Amino acid sequence: MTTKEQQAIEHEDSYIKAYEDIALLKKDIMRPVRMELEVMKPELYLRHFNVTDTVVCFGSARVREEKDAAAKLKAAQEALSKNPSDKHLQNRVYEAEGLAKLSKYYDEARKFAKIVVQRAGDRFAVVTGGGPGLMEAANRGAFENGGRSIGMNITLPHEQHPNPYITKNLAFLFHYFAIRKLHLVMRAKAFVVFPGGFGTFDELFEILTLVKTGKKQEIPIVLVGKEFWNTVVNIPGLASYGVISPEEAESCATVETAEEAWDIVAKFYKIK
Repeated sequence: MTTKEQQAIEHEDSYIKAYEDIALLKKDIMRPVRMELEVMKPELYLRHFNVTDTVVCFGSARVREEKDAAAKLKAAQEALSKNPSDKHLQNRVYEAEGLAKLSKYYDEARKFAKIVVQRAGDRFAVVTGGGPGLMEAANRGAFENGGRSIGMNITLPHEQHPNPYITKNLAFLFHYFAIRKLHLVMRAKAFVVFPGGFGTFDELFEILTLVKTGKKQEIPIVLVGKEFWNTVVNIPGLASYGVISPEEAESCATVETAEEAWDIVAKFYKIK
C-alpha cells in the first residue's frame, strides 16, 4: 500500500462532505442543525403544494372502526374466559371495552373531513398526526373525497407507519415533537379534537396555551365527544379556582357530531 493510499484511509471519516456525513449529523452537537432541517423540509414541500390554511384533527391512534373494535373486544373476552384470573387479560378486556365505546368517533372523524372538503373546497387542507385510528379516519375522509390530506408522523419506540390515506408527497416524518407541533400549529385555522390519550391532551393544551398567550391567533377549538370530554377534562373547574378566567373556560366548544363541529368552524369563517 502506498503512502498516499494509507493517508486516504486515515482521513476517510474527515474527508466526507459535511452534508453527506450521516454520522456527523447524528451527533448531539448537531441537534440544532437537525432541528432546522425538520423545520425546513416540510416547509419546502408545503409551499410547493400551496398549503397555507389547514384544519387539524387530533385523536387516539387506538380507536378503530366499530367492526374492528367489536372484534378486538370479542377476542379479548374469549382469551380472558380461558384464564379469568389473569390480570393482564383483565386489563386488555377493560381497554377493549373503552375503545369499543369510542369507536363511533372513527366515523365522525371521517365524516368531518369529508364535510371540510365538500363545503370548503380547496380552502383548507386536512392535517393529522399521520398515524392510525382517529388520525387515519380524518385523513381518509379528506383523501376519499379529493381533498388534500396531510400526515405529520413521529418516530416512536413502537414503530408507527403513516396511514394509507395521505396525499402523495404530503406525508412527513419527524423526530422532534416540538418541531412537529410547530408545523401542526403554524398554518392551522381550526383544531378539532376527538377522544385520545396523552398525545392528544398534549396537543390540545399546547394550542390552548398558544392561543391564550397570544402566540397564536384566535381560532375555533372544538372537542368532539361530549361524554368523553366532560368526563376526563374539567376546564370550568380551572376557572372556579381562578387559575384561568371564566372567559378562557369558554375557549373550547364541546359537540357530539361532525356536523356540529363543522358548524362552529363554518360560523367562525362565515362559510355558507
